[in-house]
Formats: sequence, C-alpha cells, structure tokens
Amino acid sequence: MIDLHALLMVLCIPAIAGGCLALVGQRSFAPELNVAFSFLTFCASVVLAWQTVAHGPMFALGKLFFVDPLNVFLVALTAFIGWTTSLFSRPYMRIERDRGKMTGERMRLYHSMYQFFIFAMLLALLTNNMGILWVAMEAATLATVLLVSVYRTAASLEAAWKYFILCGVGIAQALFGTILLYLAANRQLGGNVDALLWSNLNAVKGSLDPTIMSLAFVFLLIGYGTKVGLVPMHNWLPDAHAEGPTPISAVLSGLLLNVALYAVLRCKVLADGALQNGMPGRLLVGFGLISALVASFSLFRQKDVKRLFSYSSIEHMGLMTFAFGLGGPIATFAALLHMTVHSLVKSAIFFTVGHAVQKAGSQAIDDIRGLLRVSPTVGWGMMLGALAILGMPPFGVFASEFLILTTAMNKLPWATPFLLLALAVAFAAIFARVQEMVFGETTLKPLEHSPALLPVFVHLGIALILGVYIPPYLATWYRQAATMIGG
Repeated sequence: MIDLHALLMVLCIPAIAGGCLALVGQRSFAPELNVAFSFLTFCASVVLAWQTVAHGPMFALGKLFFVDPLNVFLVALTAFIGWTTSLFSRPYMRIERDRGKMTGERMRLYHSMYQFFIFAMLLALLTNNMGILWVAMEAATLATVLLVSVYRTAASLEAAWKYFILCGVGIAQALFGTILLYLAANRQLGGNVDALLWSNLNAVKGSLDPTIMSLAFVFLLIGYGTKVGLVPMHNWLPDAHAEGPTPISAVLSGLLLNVALYAVLRCKVLADGALQNGMPGRLLVGFGLISALVASFSLFRQKDVKRLFSYSSIEHMGLMTFAFGLGGPIATFAALLHMTVHSLVKSAIFFTVGHAVQKAGSQAIDDIRGLLRVSPTVGWGMMLGALAILGMPPFGVFASEFLILTTAMNKLPWATPFLLLALAVAFAAIFARVQEMVFGETTLKPLEHSPALLPVFVHLGIALILGVYIPPYLATWYRQAATMIGG
C-alpha cells in the first residue's frame, strides 16, 4: 500500500477542476485558474513519482490502482505537458476569442473539457483494472470530440464526427477484446471483478488460454491501435489535429497517443506470457513499420501545417510501436525514451505552429512565411523543434532513433532499410516545408497578445538534455519498465 494522498490528488484535482471551470468558465480569470489546477496536478504527480522511486511498484485502494515504473513516468509526463499546454493556451485562446472564433460558452466548454480530458488520461494510466482502462479511454474520446468541435465550424464538426465514428468503432473492438480477456481470466481466477485486474492477470499469464488470448490481443491491438493512430486506422488523426484548437493538437500528439500505446503495451505483456510464440511482437513490428512508411510519404502531400505535423506524429508512433515489437531491453528502453522526447518536442512544435497560424491568419503552409522577421522566438522555436523531431543530434530523438536502428540491424536486418527510408523521406519533407515558413519575406504583423513561448524552449531544452544525459532515476524507470515489457 502507498500513501493515498498523492494518488488521490493526481486524480481528484483535474476532476474537481473540470467542475469548477464549468461553473466559472466565462470569467476573465478562467485561463489562470486552468493553469493553477494543471500546476497542482503536476506537483501531485511529482510526489507520486518520488514515492514510486523510493518504494517501488505499489498498490492503492486494495488493488484498484497500481503504480509502477511504466506508468508513473507517463503520469508525470502527462501532468507536465498538461500544465505547459495550459500556459500556452492562455494567450492563444484569448486571441481566438478576440477574433470571434471563441465565445464565452465555448471558453467554458474548452476549459472544463480540457481538465476532464487530463483526468481521463491519468485514470487510464493509473488504474489496475482493464475494464476501467477501457472506460477511461472512452471518456478521453468523448472529451476530445467536444474539444475538437469547439469552434463549431463545418470543418471542425466533420472532423469531430469522423473522430467519434472511427475511434468509437475502434474502442468497440477494444471492448470485445477486454471481454475475451475476462473469458480467459475467468478459467484461472474465477468469475469476479478481480479477474480483470492487470496485476492478477500478469501473475497467471502463463496459464491463460492461448487461443482466447491471441484473439483478445488482436481485438485490443486494433481497438487501442486506432487511438494510437496506426495505419490503416489513422484517418481521424490529421483531421482532428487540423480542425481543433492548437493546444488540443499538442495534447493529442504529446499525450493521448502515448496513453493508447500504454494500453497496448499492458495487453502485450499478458499476450506474450500466454502465447510464448512472439506473435504480439510481430504484429507490433508490422503495424509500426507500415505506419512509419505510409506517414512519411504522406508528408509530401500536405499543404496544411497542422496536418503536416500530425502525419509526423503517426510516423513517430509507428517507430515506437516497431521498437516495442522488437522487444528486448535495448529496443524497449529506446522506445520509452522516444515516447518521452517525442511528447516534449511535438507539443513544443504545435505551440510554435499555433502562434504562426495566428500571425498568418491561415494554416496553409504557403501563407506562413518569414517567421524569423515577425517573431524570432517563434521562428527559432519552429526551426529547432523541426530539427529535434527529425532526429538531429544532440537532441534526444537522435539517441532513441539510433538505438532503434542499431537494434533493428541486429534483430531484423531486412527492416532496417525501410526504417531508414521512412526517416529520410520524413526529413526531406518536413525540413523543406519548415525552411520555407521560417525564412523569407513577409508582411505579417505581431499578435494582439504576447505569445507564451517559455514552454517551447523548456520542452526543447529537456529534449536536448535527454540526448546527452539521462538522469539516473529516469534511466532506472526506463530499465525497469523495459524489463517488464520486453523481457
């Protein structure tokens, strides 16, 4: 058992915040209140992480919640990016309101759903019950639908509807997979609620029925893989990123995709133990490689800057999925590192994209020019972010991609050329577009409110540090999680 205070604070603060912001959402201080609640959630997550480092994996409220090295660093990362995104959204959403895109009621909806969205993701990460995990992922889906459609334009409503339909179908597949998981557990643990506790399933995974578990994993992979954005279940992601508010694009790419992949990994651990034939890993390798290739070549066709970086997110989630499929301590360590630095860098990129789009009054890449002249900090932030996400040393993405490639050379030599091709194509497509946006002549004018760019350089600074030095406690988390996932 652990001290419940930190865990309950991590979950209760965003839940209470959602209710409070629903009541005061039209007040002028609502953005500051959103930042304050997000900061408190982050502080609670740091305390929870410290407890886990000090005492190791722990249960809470019986076995309803489970904290271990795999989920606690994701909890801290989610809370941190949730806080920095709330800082970014203060001036961003005020400009949107001043320009008539947001009303008081829409601001109320935005702030309250933002906190409920964070709460749903944290619940998904911390729960020990596979059924509650599914419920939390569905709650995150519903919150995101409302956030994507908040502008109430035809395009945003269409994107939200597509997101709801595709992810609804996907989450239904995950529900069926969860039912099959319960069926397999029922024979070993008996027909009670404890049969869906992940820790109980993990203890008896070697004796679970292989036939049922193979079917369950396929449905769970397709279901949660839809939320990850794996090809061919990825079509919702570019539209949702392009039409929703940019802060939501940042948390979708930086956080929700991670949480969905986390759900896949929990299922993979159980399936590996039951099947003992490597099938789950091969499925992840296949989906990951196809996703990276398709997303990379899709980059060349993009004319919308937010769609461009949404396809980049699909590519990087494909790389992570591929690495987790390879298995083993090195590839899994690399995938966890990549998960961290991608979240930091991609959210920073969307922060700069948001301000660039507001300056240009358009999301079309051809309309965004000369960012260095209009706002050097936005221009340099976008250029450095692009270099970081493309794997230029010494940023952390380079370190993680290097480990993934070298492990692939050793374990799956045939896949290495495809990975290199995906990375080269993505580099050419993104670098060419970003160079056009950052440099050149422009007539753009400064924004009405000063942009919040501190989160951009904080994120990029952390990604840079992780490329040259990984703190011992973080490396310990990665190694322990890698041992659990990859064997």
